[in-house]
Amino acid sequence: MPKRFRLTRRFNAAMTEDGYRSLRNFAREAGLDEGEALSFLFENFNAVTDDEMLAVKLRQFNSELEARKR
Repeated sequence: MPKRFRLTRRFNAAMTEDGYRSLRNFAREAGLDEGEALSFLFENFNAVTDDEMLAVKLRQFNSELEARKR
């Protein structure tokens, strides 16, 4: 019997509009709500990311972060 899917942790998270739009699109395409989509992404993080591209995108995001906060 499959394990029951329980959302046991809740936390406040701040997201950019672009990030939230992407999350909503992913959730809708996958037939999930936003919380389920986040759980899926984090539970399967290593499988759904490309390590090299992740490093590039993270450096890019960090370099633009201060400008985006203004």
